[in-house]
Amino acid sequence: MTAHTHETDVQELKRAWLDEAIKLATNSVTNGGGPFGALVAKDGRVVAIGNNQVTANLDPTAHAEVSAMRAACRQLDSFSLEGCVLVTSCEPCPMCLSSALWARIERIVFSADRHDAAVAGFDDRKFYDLFEKQPESMWPMAVEQLDLPNRTAPFDAWLAKSDRIDY
Repeated sequence: MTAHTHETDVQELKRAWLDEAIKLATNSVTNGGGPFGALVAKDGRVVAIGNNQVTANLDPTAHAEVSAMRAACRQLDSFSLEGCVLVTSCEPCPMCLSSALWARIERIVFSADRHDAAVAGFDDRKFYDLFEKQPESMWPMAVEQLDLPNRTAPFDAWLAKSDRIDY
C-alpha cells in the first residue's frame, strides 16, 4: 500500500465517521436532544457514540462530545483516550475542546462550525473569543474541519422542529 493510498483510506474513514456523527446529531433532534452528535474511534473502529443530552438530562455539560468521551472511557476502561479520534458533527465548544485535551484525544475532526451553530441559535462565539489567544500550532492535538455537504442537516432539523427547547 502506498502512502497516498493509505492517506486516501484515512480520509475516507474520517468522512464516513463524520457522516455517522451528523446522522447521530440529526437523530438526536428527532429524539428530543440537541442537534449535535459525536463518536470516539480508536485503531480504525468506533469505540463509542454520543449525542447532546443537555435538556434531556438537565445537565449543561452533557454535550455530544462529552457524552461520547464518557462512553468511550467506560468502554476502554480508562480515563485516558490517548490514541483516539473525536469525530463530531460541529466544531467543539471550548468546554468540549478542554475536555478532549484532558482526555488526551489525539485528533478532533468536525464539519459544521461555530458560525453554522450560531445560525441555529447555538451562539457560543463569545466563549470561543475567550480562548482565541493561543495559536493552534501550540496545541498538543490536531483539530481538522472537513466540509461535508450535509454539515448543517442537524441544525436544519432543529430549526424545523416546532417543539424544540431553545437554549
